[in-house]
Amino acid sequence: MEMVKYHSVTINKLRQGADSYIERLIKEGEHQLLDFKFEISDSRKIAKTLVAFSNSDGGTLLIGVKDNGKISGVRSDEEFYMVQAAAGMYCKPEIGFESKRWVVEGKTVLEITIPKGVNYPYFAQTEPNKWLAYIRVKDENILASAVHLKVWKNKSHNSGILIEYGEKVKKLMEYLEINPSISISKFCRTAFLPKSAAENILADLIYFGLIEIVYHDKHFIYKLKTRKSGELI
Repeated sequence: MEMVKYHSVTINKLRQGADSYIERLIKEGEHQLLDFKFEISDSRKIAKTLVAFSNSDGGTLLIGVKDNGKISGVRSDEEFYMVQAAAGMYCKPEIGFESKRWVVEGKTVLEITIPKGVNYPYFAQTEPNKWLAYIRVKDENILASAVHLKVWKNKSHNSGILIEYGEKVKKLMEYLEINPSISISKFCRTAFLPKSAAENILADLIYFGLIEIVYHDKHFIYKLKTRKSGELI
């Protein structure tokens, strides 16, 4: 069981100037490892961001900063308690985070640091009795696919898994040798497979590092694994 820690909020008076820590972060803009929130009004909504960071590479959440980078500041400790509620009540398993409070331009910014998770997958409760997994892609929180869930399940097997290099796998690898990528629907048609079977094969090949999953044009595609390409798992 992962130990969950909610570190106490500390006050850190920032010196003014463009080289201050928070101002440097804000200048980066939102990206894979950084998200801005003007305010926290719903613990369930912020749970999506927490699990997306945990299921990916971790990240930093700045509360009291608008999407355009303008510092608005947080109004009270309520923002911290809503993040704490999100991490403990609306994330499964619970997510640990570190928090710091900074004063910039006379306004308070709450910094929440979420580490890369160890107990994949993490789910957010978006509705009563509805738990969904998300990943972080650039500056978006994207709903994880069934293939992601199966890869995470493969990684949880202590004894590893076996893969059979059969005709279906051969068809897929031959296709990717001459094409840059394939969608799951294309793979199903090419190999005459039901979707669930295609998902299992893709998950196994991702687990063994032979292919990778990439988010492109609002959907996931699959490519031969390369060292330079970004990984989502």
